[in-house]
Amino acid sequence: MHIRVLLVATLLSAVFSSGYAQKKKQAPAANPPAFSTEGMQKAEGFLTFYWDEKKGKVWLEIGRFDTPLLYYTSLASGMGSNDLGLDRGRLGGEHVVEFRRVGPKVLMVEPNQNYRALSENAAERLAVQEAFAESVLWGFDVTSEQGGTVMVDATPFLMRDALHIPDDIGEMKQGKYQFDATRSALYLPRSKAFPKNTEFEVTVTFTGSQAGAYVRSVVPSSEAFTVREHHSFVELPDDGYQPRPFDPRAGVNSISFYDYATPIDQPLEKRYITRHRLEKKDPSAAVSEPVEPIVYYLDPGTPEPIRSALMEGTAWWNQAFEAAGFRNAFRVELLPADADPMDVRYNVIQWVHRSTRGWSYGMSIVDPRTGEIIKGKVTLGSLRVRQDFLIAQGLVADYQAGKPVSAEMLQLSLARLRQLAAHEVGHTLGLPHNFIASTESRASVMDYPHPVVKINNNGTLDLSDAYATGIGDWDKAAIRYAYAQFPEGTDEADALAQLIQDNQKNGLHFLTDQDARPLGSAHPAVHLWDNGASAVEELQHVLRVREIALKQFGAQKIPVGTPLATLEEVLVPLYLFHRYQAEAAAKVVGGMRYTYALRGDGQEPLAFVAGDVQRKALAELLKTLSPSVLALPPSVQKLIPPRPFGYRANYREVFEGSTGLTFDQLAPAAAAADLTLSLLLHPERAARLEAHHAVEASLPDFTEVVTALLDATWRSGKATGYAGAVQEVVNQQVLDRLLKLATNATATAGVRAIAGYELSRLKTDLKNGHIRAGNALSYYALAQIEQFERYPQALELPSPARIPDGSPIGSDACGN
Repeated sequence: MHIRVLLVATLLSAVFSSGYAQKKKQAPAANPPAFSTEGMQKAEGFLTFYWDEKKGKVWLEIGRFDTPLLYYTSLASGMGSNDLGLDRGRLGGEHVVEFRRVGPKVLMVEPNQNYRALSENAAERLAVQEAFAESVLWGFDVTSEQGGTVMVDATPFLMRDALHIPDDIGEMKQGKYQFDATRSALYLPRSKAFPKNTEFEVTVTFTGSQAGAYVRSVVPSSEAFTVREHHSFVELPDDGYQPRPFDPRAGVNSISFYDYATPIDQPLEKRYITRHRLEKKDPSAAVSEPVEPIVYYLDPGTPEPIRSALMEGTAWWNQAFEAAGFRNAFRVELLPADADPMDVRYNVIQWVHRSTRGWSYGMSIVDPRTGEIIKGKVTLGSLRVRQDFLIAQGLVADYQAGKPVSAEMLQLSLARLRQLAAHEVGHTLGLPHNFIASTESRASVMDYPHPVVKINNNGTLDLSDAYATGIGDWDKAAIRYAYAQFPEGTDEADALAQLIQDNQKNGLHFLTDQDARPLGSAHPAVHLWDNGASAVEELQHVLRVREIALKQFGAQKIPVGTPLATLEEVLVPLYLFHRYQAEAAAKVVGGMRYTYALRGDGQEPLAFVAGDVQRKALAELLKTLSPSVLALPPSVQKLIPPRPFGYRANYREVFEGSTGLTFDQLAPAAAAADLTLSLLLHPERAARLEAHHAVEASLPDFTEVVTALLDATWRSGKATGYAGAVQEVVNQQVLDRLLKLATNATATAGVRAIAGYELSRLKTDLKNGHIRAGNALSYYALAQIEQFERYPQALELPSPARIPDGSPIGSDACGN
């Protein structure tokens, strides 16, 4: 056996030695043949490329090897549906990449920026680099080489679905689609090379089936839809930028990574804020001109008077930079005719159209290594302003034949656009939302503003101060932290800490999306679309505004000659005018004030909302369930006819009724009531009430809340007529919501137990005749509760009443 092993080993050695010898004898591979670009269209710039029209190919010159550059993708032309989120201008993620030459190939490699070693020691940096995976995003075959520059065929890299659009469509259950290369091609008008970036755009087509309603509503044929995807290669900034540390209290966005060169006694994770590079010409001066100002360019396709409003609102930011020590550091201009919005040197504000109203966005292209903002890109949805006009229409419109339309409606809409432009540009300057600002004298444009409507002494409504004008005090503070340049010799860490302390002394605070968006969230002053220092007092005011406007509601709210059925679109935002302030007031119940406190900064980390304040909020919220609030005025009950021929309703914008083609007079009450109930009976709020009461007995517990709710509805006595019908709708929804909570697996056992116990008490009251709810509703309630007690798994409950879209489309996206 040993002889056989030796023989086999000898033979194998001979074979491999022979092969190696043959390879050694072979002549070295010749250089790639010369490549002719004759007849091709050349685009010279950051990465020069050639377009071969005959073969439909893109040839890319690569001469920058082992040098970092930025690559990102974006959607150049969108679907036109806010729900799908595939909007014109949507950005993909940034990737720091480098081209690496490996024999006949060029690899496009993305090093791992999440794990680094900020050290002068090359071996220490290499140890981290080799510990974590990197990503090879593409491999190119070298076609020719000359003077260290190679030519590669970039066509396969470009001709693909880089944004994974079918995945987005599939997640939305809007159909099954796949990329169709036979119907896709390079889009030459938007494929260009600039001094600091090279851009490619591709027309991409997707084919498929089972298209959903969102897709069908915006494409000519649901069998195939075509959009354009964009590839960007951008020169990264030089190393002259100085990163600034992140502070959670400062209200500035950040990047983060792990630095394995960090001393053991310091945090491993590093965080830098995101900001544009801005430097003073005279660093010693308290106020100085900038070396280079920050300039934003507005889409010239924006119509007047919207264009002027957007430019005015954007220009407000110069106020903040002046407060930070810069003179004329921020400008807004109309994009010149000879400029291209793709050029990375231009910060742009785009005016984007969709089939439905939707969010606007402020996005930035950021150097992932340092947090430096390279380019700001704002997307403003064109239909948003029409919703603001509709709100004003419901409040003050009085269309009369031969008379001019009230100027207040347009003034309110343009005021909102100024604020919107400032808000979205603020995101591209590095600022996140600040949702506590509306309770601190409208301190920031980075909040979501609800129109402030005042009531005149004669009972009329006043929209003159609907939206704030100019940059707020918090915005100036945040820009100061991000951009202020301190005199030479200043300890920057101490100076930044002092800015934070100044904010606290001046009563300026910062809390953002994570604290505002969840319906079950706890802070009583952090919410979207609210106003006023007191959520409860503002709810009282908003309900008065709503009452005045509803009493005045009539045919004069739409122009003469408009179908009366379209009054419903005007009615919806007016009837639900209190919806966001109700959400804000609900956070007072089981509420807790807190800050992003750091140890030693002197801030109070948390405090429960006082019991009497919580009970006042509960009482005000329960009023929103009263027939006196929810019932439509008699003048409205018989005002809205079915839709006429040719006027299809957008059912997301109107109440979902149960009466067929006719307007359902009970549907508005059902939608508004269910909103309040979803807030009061939220499982997180219920659990918090129990936990807080256990710590402080003076605070209401969940039992107190449910008892008050049943007292205000089922046990309040039987109304008659239309008001009685509204009351039955509310009572039924209270029952359904309690049953849902009692069977909700995500609720705590204690919350489910309380809900079940209160249902059993309700059953006893119904059986003993202590509640006069009407025979049919009483029978339904008893049957449902008994089914719950016997076999809760088999309990079938109706879906909650659908509330029309609102902010501005009812989704939880980021934007304004």
